[in-house]
Amino acid sequence: MKRRLVVRPSTRTRFAGTRVGRVVTEPSTTRENATSSEQGILLRGITKRFGSHEAVSDVDLEVYRGEFFTMLGPSGSGKTTLLRLIAGFEVPDAGTISLRGVDVTGTPPYQRGVNTVFQDYALFPHFDVARNVAYGLRVRRVKRTEIVARVKTALEMVQMTEFATRRPAQLSGGQRQRVALARAIINEPQVLLLDEPLGALDLKLRQEMQVELKRIQRQIGITFIYVTHDQEEALTMSDRLAVFRSGRIEQIGPPSEVYERPASEYVASFVGTSNVIEVPDGRAVLRPEKIEISNGPRTEGRTYAAGSVIDVAYLGMVTRFSVRLDDGNTMTVARQNSSGGSQINVVAPESRVTLSWDLNDAFPLTSHSVVETQLGVQAKGAI
Repeated sequence: MKRRLVVRPSTRTRFAGTRVGRVVTEPSTTRENATSSEQGILLRGITKRFGSHEAVSDVDLEVYRGEFFTMLGPSGSGKTTLLRLIAGFEVPDAGTISLRGVDVTGTPPYQRGVNTVFQDYALFPHFDVARNVAYGLRVRRVKRTEIVARVKTALEMVQMTEFATRRPAQLSGGQRQRVALARAIINEPQVLLLDEPLGALDLKLRQEMQVELKRIQRQIGITFIYVTHDQEEALTMSDRLAVFRSGRIEQIGPPSEVYERPASEYVASFVGTSNVIEVPDGRAVLRPEKIEISNGPRTEGRTYAAGSVIDVAYLGMVTRFSVRLDDGNTMTVARQNSSGGSQINVVAPESRVTLSWDLNDAFPLTSHSVVETQLGVQAKGAI
């Protein structure tokens, strides 16, 4: 039997779509009293098949207006196919797609009020930055004076004003991505779709662009739907995120909820690192940072387990330990590096250690989905 899972967030801030460069903040609105003009994207029973393969399977999803929403999952999980369905590049085999209360299931891409930013940027190499950004307005025959003003505003927003006369080949990867973003937002779409746009960037630049994307989204106030397989991107930028698996949504909710209260072992393992432990009522997820390594006196109310360190990995901000317990199980522990790298020598491979944790930090994996009982956001087909 299919379950319809509904979460009703108590409050949230939304932004009206406006001219580029102007910010409007609306009062927070819950799902119960949201009007069609306040809705973002609403999907009902979306299914898409390629031959015998069902890439997206009976998905229900609502993305709120002005929200930064991320679709997270491994390759082949259906997230990009769903993005293409929203964009109009693919037609669903079943279900409906609504934009601000209007059914756009059969509407061509150019009439949906939706723009897409791709990983490969798709800039015109023979145009300079300003002409690339202005292209959509020129196609629509917008007045030249308005084009000049809006290009100036868009380039200021992405901090690319000084590069207006350069061609794409003269720009770095991060700069080209900013140009692609400016070209998309200058058309004032109701929804901006981003298909792994930071995937080609190096780590430092990717982290910088995460901050920039969130800043720009807040400034212009339009709905962003972001596709990635990178959990850090999803946790860093999202208002809410959906974890995909085999064409279905496994869990949906705010990043902190998905991380702290995973709906299944799959979510627990895909979003961050986790330990699945036995507790009196079944099984539970225990995150590595909730575990302490200590050989000191025991404290009442904590759970203890002894074992041997089998691996130590220095990761900059934290050190990660793999510990094989005496009962044969292996646990991962993360400890913040607050005193240089000296602690690595204190707990070295093959060291005998005692692990301890508070059972209140272990989130139970029950037979009922956490999405249904805890989060309340809508997703159909979750475990």
